Amino acid sequence: MIRLSDIIESFEDDFLAQYEGHLLPSHLKALETMKRCRNSLSLQMQAQCSECDRQIRVPHSCGHRHCPHCQHHESEQWLQRQLKKQVPAEYFLVTFTLPAELRSVAFRHQKGVYQAMIQCGWETLRTFTQNDSRLKGSAGAVSVLHTHSRRLDYHPHVHWVVPAAAVDAEKQHWRTKQGYLFNQEALAKVFRAKMLDTLVRKGLTLPTHCPQQWVVDCKSVGSGEKALVYLGRYLYRGVIREQDILACENGQVTFRYRNAQSDQWERRTVSATQFLWLVLQHVLPKGFRRARNFGFLHPNSKRLIGLLQYLTGIDPNRALAWLKVRPKLTCPCCGAQMIIVRTRIPPRSIPSLLPQSSEIMTGGVM
Repeated sequence: MIRLSDIIESFEDDFLAQYEGHLLPSHLKALETMKRCRNSLSLQMQAQCSECDRQIRVPHSCGHRHCPHCQHHESEQWLQRQLKKQVPAEYFLVTFTLPAELRSVAFRHQKGVYQAMIQCGWETLRTFTQNDSRLKGSAGAVSVLHTHSRRLDYHPHVHWVVPAAAVDAEKQHWRTKQGYLFNQEALAKVFRAKMLDTLVRKGLTLPTHCPQQWVVDCKSVGSGEKALVYLGRYLYRGVIREQDILACENGQVTFRYRNAQSDQWERRTVSATQFLWLVLQHVLPKGFRRARNFGFLHPNSKRLIGLLQYLTGIDPNRALAWLKVRPKLTCPCCGAQMIIVRTRIPPRSIPSLLPQSSEIMTGGVM
C-alpha cells in the first residue's frame, strides 16, 4: 500500500514551490503533520506483551482529522452515536450543492460559506417540515459537509440524512410519511434564496452571473444505516483511502475512484504535486465541525429518542452490527495482546531498542 506520508516526504519541496501562493496556514499544518504519520519521523510508543514481556516500539499515528491513515476509531464512534438515534421512519438523503460559479468565493471565504451552507440547508429543511401537510412539526437531521467530488476536485456540498418524520410538541404527536419527502426543485429554490441573502449580508462579492437553477438531490435511503456508513467513511479520514492510491512513479500518482453514474471504478493520473493539492485543498478551517445534528436528532434530545424507541419497539443496538471491532495490538512472538507502557518517545532516543521494520506493528490505532 502506498502511504500518503511517503508521497509528501518525496514531493514536499516541489509541491511547496508550485503551490505556495495557494496555501493557507491550515494546509501547511496538515502537510507537516501528515508527513510524520507512522514512519521514521514519528514519535514512538513502547508496547509490552502481556504474556512473554516482549517489548517493541510502535510509531504514533499523526491523529490529524484529514489523514487517511488515522481517526478510524473516531469515525466508528461517530457512526455508533448516529445509529443509536434511529427512529421509526423512512430516511432520505438530501444533498445541497453549491453551483460552480460560487466555488471560488467559497474557497476564499471557507468558514463563512461552509457555515452558511449548513445553516441555510437546515433552515430550508425545517421550514418544509413545518409547512408539510402530513408532517406539520419539528424536523430532525444529520448534516455532513463534503468539499470534494469523487475525482477529488473542489465541489462543496452538504449531505443531510433526514427521517421523514416530525415531532409536534404542542399536541405530543409523532408524524411520519413514506415514499416521498419534498420536491427537489422547491428545495433548491428556497435554498438558493437563503444562501444568496446570507452571503450578501456577510458582505461577500458574488459573481455577476449566478445560475437560477441550483441542484438539490433527495432520495430514499430506507432505514438510513447505509447512508450514515457512507458519510462516516470520510468524516475524519480525509478524502481518499490509501488503498485507492494505486501507483506513484516517475513523478505521477494514479488513484482510483468509483464513478457515481456508472458505479464502476475509474482511474485518474496526475502529477504528484497536483495530487497533494487535490488532497490538501479539502483541509477544513481550524475548529470547523464537518458533521452536525439538528432538531430532534440533536444530542440534547436523547430522552425523546429513547422514548420513541421504547414506544415503537426499536432496539437502538440492532444497527450497531455495521461497526467493526477496533483491532488489538498483538505480539509478533506469541500473538498475545500488547499493552502500551510509554508514549511520545522521540524517534531517535535509545536507538538500540528501536525495532526493525518487521517489528513495527500497525494492527492497533493509537
